[in-house]
Amino acid sequence: MRKILIIGAGRSASSLVKYLLDKSDKENLEVIIADISIENAQKLARNHPNGKPIALDIFHEKARKEEIKNSDIVISMLPARFHMEVAKDCVEFGKNLVTASYISDELKALDKDVKDKGLVFMNEIGLDPGIDHMSAMQVIDRIKDQGGKMIMFESFTGGLVAPESDNNLWNYKFTWNPRNVVVAGQGGVAKFIQEGKYKYIPYNKLFRRTEFLRIKDYGRFEGLANRDSLKYREIYGLEDIQTLYRGTIRRVGYSRAWNIFVQLGMTDDSYTMEGSEDMSYRDFINSFLPYNPHDSVELKVRHCLKIDQDDIIWDKLLEVDIFNAEKKVGLKNATPAQILQKILEEKWTLSPDDKDMIVMYHKFGYEINGKKKQIESNMVVIGDDQVYTAMAKTVGLPVAIATLKILNGKITTPGVQLPISKEVYNPILKELEDYGINFTEKEVEYLGYNPHNLSA
Repeated sequence: MRKILIIGAGRSASSLVKYLLDKSDKENLEVIIADISIENAQKLARNHPNGKPIALDIFHEKARKEEIKNSDIVISMLPARFHMEVAKDCVEFGKNLVTASYISDELKALDKDVKDKGLVFMNEIGLDPGIDHMSAMQVIDRIKDQGGKMIMFESFTGGLVAPESDNNLWNYKFTWNPRNVVVAGQGGVAKFIQEGKYKYIPYNKLFRRTEFLRIKDYGRFEGLANRDSLKYREIYGLEDIQTLYRGTIRRVGYSRAWNIFVQLGMTDDSYTMEGSEDMSYRDFINSFLPYNPHDSVELKVRHCLKIDQDDIIWDKLLEVDIFNAEKKVGLKNATPAQILQKILEEKWTLSPDDKDMIVMYHKFGYEINGKKKQIESNMVVIGDDQVYTAMAKTVGLPVAIATLKILNGKITTPGVQLPISKEVYNPILKELEDYGINFTEKEVEYLGYNPHNLSA
């Protein structure tokens, strides 16, 4: 049997493993699921005869090398910082590698060695990055093949809660790593280009510069800029484009409320707070407010941030219980971001019956035969349950499909790469449609960049 080694059995791996096990008899596969927790691996294997759960610590060099050496292809679902150990072994033993993570400089440096051995190291083949690359390049290449010239590309993706499970004022729950949500946007300035003008949004302004978008049957959303949109000019072959903007999707109103936490300093992850273990939630928010023995914490917040008592933002703050004087933080030497995450997890964790939702939206502006045209394309995926979530589907299925196509010799171009060639994206996007992951596309009147489409 052909051996597929999956390293990492986290939540995003459920649909990946199921896909490969479902095809294992027909494709003659043994799916080895390796995780530091054998229990995690066993859950995903589901006692399938072709599934082999094993305990593996990737820092145990001998065991790691042995498993990689004995496999036919390797999938790393580890956190991105751990891919290099696996990647070096794959080069050493001549094994193809698939990951859903961004290509790091260290991984890119292996490109010559990977090509010399004729190996495929496919990266950025999850959701975002992944489906965003493939769906964008499919339309961009089609426009170019027809003789069109790209003048605008905007792209947004969001992991949200499904409408039937949307029951809080923020219209949001954690559907992936909560830490990444709390610290999103930090560590750099958002950079993009609009109508030929370079634009920059520092972190302290990020959540007040949002763009509205509407998706049929699902209503209005807002998009806020990702860190660096400019790097995608070269990746997508859009060096001369006038507008290029990539962002994150939330429901309308989320960003204005989240900005309260940003302005107070509660999302900062750069220092630890004294006595955090014994702090109450109320103490935590009060730490960022001026000292005044006569005014309540609530009054100070409203005064400092100019929040009216009948503003929905105030109700949102009350809903997450941020003013509770009884509940203790219980985290020793914690950063503000860690404390805020702990508080929000109590309110924003998905309930057993909740479902998540992935939304992706693209806008393409182009010129052809002297006329300007615009295409809008969107994808909405709803999760099945808490195991086979929309996030797990949209991250895991592209990884699984790419892996099998590489194993079967359908994707052969060697090198450290991402899925932007027709050889890769056409068959994968086609197969994803069988799993309900597809795009609705329509041509609309060309509007270009519309400043009235931005929130205040």
